[in-house]
Amino acid sequence: MLIYGILLAVISAVTFILYGADKGRAKRGAWRIPEKVLLGFSFFGGAPGGLLGMLAFRHKTRHWYFWAINLLGIAWQAALFGALAYFGV
Repeated sequence: MLIYGILLAVISAVTFILYGADKGRAKRGAWRIPEKVLLGFSFFGGAPGGLLGMLAFRHKTRHWYFWAINLLGIAWQAALFGALAYFGV
């Protein structure tokens, strides 16, 4: 379970950085990180970092699907964490 927690923390940190980098690139008019990359990182382990990135950088907050994917990601990540804790894995 400790490894799972560390893995989620690392993926969340990377996701947060990706959201910040994409926002910076958007301001400069530079090449952007594809939305599917941001959503993929958010859904597959980085939802806390994705939500924090959305709020901290005010990035992608108008897109309902970013909210949906991040909230869905948090739900399944928390459920898996709870299951692992319950079963003592």
